Amino acid sequence: MRTPLMFNAFTMNCVSHIMHGQWRRADTRQLEYASLDPWLELATILERGCFDALFIADVIGVYEVFEGNARTPVREALQIPSNDPSLLIPAMASATKHLGLAYTSSIFQEHPFNFARRASTLDHLSAGRVAWNIVTSYLPNAAHNFGLEVLPDGDARYAWADEYLEVVYKLWEGSWADDAVVRDTAAGIHADPDKIRRIDHVGRRYRVQGPHLCEPSPQRTPVLYQAGSSAAGRDFAARNAEGTFLAVPREGGAAVVADLRRRAVAAGRQADDILCVQGVHVIVGSSEAEARDKAEAIDAWTSEPAMLAHMSANLGVDLSSIDPARRIGDIRPEEITVSAVRSMLDGSGFDRERSFGELGKLLSQQLRVVGTPEQVADQLESWARESDLDGFNLIYDTTPGSFVDFIEQVAPVLKARGLMQREYTPGSLREKLFPGRAARLPERHPARAFAR
Repeated sequence: MRTPLMFNAFTMNCVSHIMHGQWRRADTRQLEYASLDPWLELATILERGCFDALFIADVIGVYEVFEGNARTPVREALQIPSNDPSLLIPAMASATKHLGLAYTSSIFQEHPFNFARRASTLDHLSAGRVAWNIVTSYLPNAAHNFGLEVLPDGDARYAWADEYLEVVYKLWEGSWADDAVVRDTAAGIHADPDKIRRIDHVGRRYRVQGPHLCEPSPQRTPVLYQAGSSAAGRDFAARNAEGTFLAVPREGGAAVVADLRRRAVAAGRQADDILCVQGVHVIVGSSEAEARDKAEAIDAWTSEPAMLAHMSANLGVDLSSIDPARRIGDIRPEEITVSAVRSMLDGSGFDRERSFGELGKLLSQQLRVVGTPEQVADQLESWARESDLDGFNLIYDTTPGSFVDFIEQVAPVLKARGLMQREYTPGSLREKLFPGRAARLPERHPARAFAR
C-alpha cells in the first residue's frame, strides 16, 4: 500500500456517467455539463482539496445491447449526449496549478500522428500535468462509427493498440533530441535541423513519416493509464501503463493487483512502476444515520433500466430478456447462458429476494463505502492495505457535491493519518505521482527504446 494514497475524481463530460438517474436531482450540476463553469468550479475545488487528478472517462459510441437498441441510453442520458473530454483540459489547466488532468482517448478515434500532437500540446499548455487513459473501445457502435464492419476481438484490439503506441512513442520520445531547440535569436536559429528526425514508421495499420510537429513537452510522453481487465488487457497494462483503474469488488482486489504487478515485473519493469487505483463510491454523513439516509436517497433516485443497460453493454449480453420484476432467487441457471452473469448471481451474496431489475444497482453497491468520516477513512485504509492499492478513483452521485462532501469531511481525517497529501510537490504530474523520479519516463519503460 502506498502512502499517502492517490485520490482522483472520476467523471465524464456527459449528463450521466455511472450512477444513472442522479442527474434528475436539484443538487447536482450534471445538466450543465456542456458549459465551462461547472468544470472550472470542479477543478478548483479538487485542487483546494489536494486531489491528485481529475480523471475524465469517455466513449465514442452508444450503448445499444440492452433491448437491441439505444432507446434506453438516450432516454436516460446514459453517456449520451457526451462531449470531447480533451477540450476541457486547457480551460481547467488555466484555473489550476497542480491538479493532474487525465483524459480518455480511444485508438479508434484519431490517427496516432494527430493524437500525439494533441497530447503534446495539452502537456505544454498544462505545464506537464496531462495523463492519457488508453482505451481500445468495446462498444460495437464505436467500431461502426469509425468505419469498421465489426468490432475486432479483444486480442486484435490490443495488437492494434501495440502499433498505435509504437507510433506515438516514436513521435514523443524519438523525433526531437532534448537539445534540439536552441532559440538563438542572434543567429536566427530556433532549432537544430540535425537534432530532429523523421520516424519513418511502416506497420500493419500505419505509415507515418514524421517528424513530430511539437517540440518536447515537459513530460514528452503523458502519464499513461489503462483499465483493461482481460488477460490481454493486463499484459498490455503491465508493459505500458503507469496507472491502472480497477473496478473490482473488495474481496477480489488483492489477486488482481498482485497479478498486475507480477506481469509488470515479467515485462522488465518494477512492481511499483504501475499504480493500482480502485474505483469507489463514498457516501459520508456526520452520523451513521445521516450516511444511511443519504445512501437510501441515492438508491431511490437510481434508474434501474439505465443501470441494466450499462451492465448489458459491459458484459455484451442483453439483460432485458429477463423480467426485471422476477426474484433473483427464482432465475434458473439455463436462463443465463453468459457465465459472467451467472457467476455474479451465484457468488455475489445478493439477497435472493431482490428483483433482477435491481442487479445493476446491487453491483454498484459493491464499490460503495458508507459511514461517518472516520468510518469511511477506516474502510478506505483497510481496503488499500488488503489489496495493496495505490489510491482511489472517487465515483460521484452529484457533482460537485460528492467531491465537496469528501473534501470537507473525509479528507481531513485521511490527511491527519498521513493517507492523503496535505500539499502538492513541485513538478510535472509524473514527478508528483512517482516522488523522486524524473518528469520523463524511466529507461525501463518500452517507450524509451525509441528515445534519441
